[in-house]
Amino acid sequence: MWGPPGGEKRRILSGMRPTARLHLGNLEGALRLWTELQHEQECFFLIADWHALTTGYQHTDRHRALVREMALDWLAAGLDPKASVIFVQSDVPAHAELALLLSMITPVPWLERSVTYKEWLSEPEVARAAGLGLLGYPVLQAADILLYRATEVPVGKDQSQHIEMTRDIAGRFNHLFGEVFPEPEARHSEHPILPGTDGRKMSATQGNAIYLGDPAGVIERKVSSMFTDPAKVYKGDKGHPERCPVFALHGCYTRARLAEIRDGCSSGALGCVECKTELAGAVVAGLAPFRRRREALAADPGALEDILEDGARKARGVSEETLARVRDAMGLWPRAT
Repeated sequence: MWGPPGGEKRRILSGMRPTARLHLGNLEGALRLWTELQHEQECFFLIADWHALTTGYQHTDRHRALVREMALDWLAAGLDPKASVIFVQSDVPAHAELALLLSMITPVPWLERSVTYKEWLSEPEVARAAGLGLLGYPVLQAADILLYRATEVPVGKDQSQHIEMTRDIAGRFNHLFGEVFPEPEARHSEHPILPGTDGRKMSATQGNAIYLGDPAGVIERKVSSMFTDPAKVYKGDKGHPERCPVFALHGCYTRARLAEIRDGCSSGALGCVECKTELAGAVVAGLAPFRRRREALAADPGALEDILEDGARKARGVSEETLARVRDAMGLWPRAT
């Protein structure tokens, strides 16, 4: 079975849709893990701008700006272009060709059973505008992964079904045409789901996110408004940290004091106002190095373009090799040279 060249390292691929500003959930749920993996394994990280069109093709006025903002955030968070391949999906045409070929062998009922697809269709505005790209989203995602013969895909638990479908598509292709693709495994971070200010999963669409670009004052206001344990109304009331969104964020930003905060909340010695104030200060301090790196990167737009161009060049090299194997396995007409 083809896999990572030489077998020295397993190959990682992951990405994000540039549909909104990034928030703490993106940082803690994905980027922290990515920055660790890039020094351990061969990593490809794509800004999935074609995927952004599946639910947002009517609103592309900020499309390019969001791609650029995402690239800056990734680099500021610690992704290193010398240690990983960072690129924009649409800069590598092979993604579209492989998605087309995989769509020929993917049964429609597989796509219709997608939990994400059903969730999207439950939103009237999305359902009215849904196109073929929305139904075929898992096929394009499978192409993104299989194009680099990735063996692991860091994703949130809510994306696990897509990885299973990618495995199914890879297995079906290998059964029909011979062993070309490894079947990738999902990999979850230590903090796969971070609660937002209202206790639900932090999300730009829910309006409950603390964004990486929020000024200190905005972060303080958002943290002060966060939901807490409803049973703990006054200082002195015994709390239940395991059900408190504020405590969940403490798990990321005040780990050295986590046991003390848990005990203080549980005993009633620590009030919610004091708890939130400490969290806000820790979040602001934790993001300070990120902000400094981002400001420096934003001041040199030419360097950012060079990084993305170099990443696309490296990605095209691997993707064209895979695509040649796919075309040969399927017995397609040789590409004209």
